[in-house]
Amino acid sequence: MSSENGHRAAAGGDGVAAGGDGVIRVLLAEDQSMVREALAALLGLEPDIDVVAQVARGDEVLAAARAHEVDVALLDIEMPGCTGIEAAAELRAARPGVKVVILTTFGRPGYLRSAMESGAHAFLVKDAPAAQLAAAVRKVLAGERVIDPALAAAALAEGANPLTDREREVLRAAAGGATNAELAASLHLSQGTVRNYLSTAIQKLAVRNRAEAVTTARDKGWL
Repeated sequence: MSSENGHRAAAGGDGVAAGGDGVIRVLLAEDQSMVREALAALLGLEPDIDVVAQVARGDEVLAAARAHEVDVALLDIEMPGCTGIEAAAELRAARPGVKVVILTTFGRPGYLRSAMESGAHAFLVKDAPAAQLAAAVRKVLAGERVIDPALAAAALAEGANPLTDREREVLRAAAGGATNAELAASLHLSQGTVRNYLSTAIQKLAVRNRAEAVTTARDKGWL
């Protein structure tokens, strides 16, 4: 955003309100540079929004939020370093006043539940109109929650994630094709325990094998 808005007062310790001149300070985290720059440019057209920081990795979010005293963080889900959902949880713990908007190209209902549990205040798809995204930024700062209606309906229809944390951990580790012995070694479990977790996950997901279990769980946003 251009300097014509003038120098603003920094937000308070946890970014609980917009800057002194009413401009909302936004952090944008997105690993695809073209998408990040396009979003920043569109938001920069709004007179009351200033994208003060951009990062390409999830593990850079917290430091950037602290350094730039942001009010709202727009986080992509899938980034190197850590996911947007994990970064949201870090922000909730360390900078609870920062409002989080999760952006995704993946309309997976499980992601919505995970995002809300991590402390996100909004969940939108990236191809939402710029005006809708800007409106979401303003609403979350005002204390509202904003959820894409189609994703909300899909999440309700899908139900809760049936997998336990351990089952998810084993399935994530199995996604690369590791053997049971390799999984047991990396997760510090016995091979029998690994087999039990995989078998239970396969049964819960009503699939035939571990590969299908990984695919199904990932497609639903449960990993």
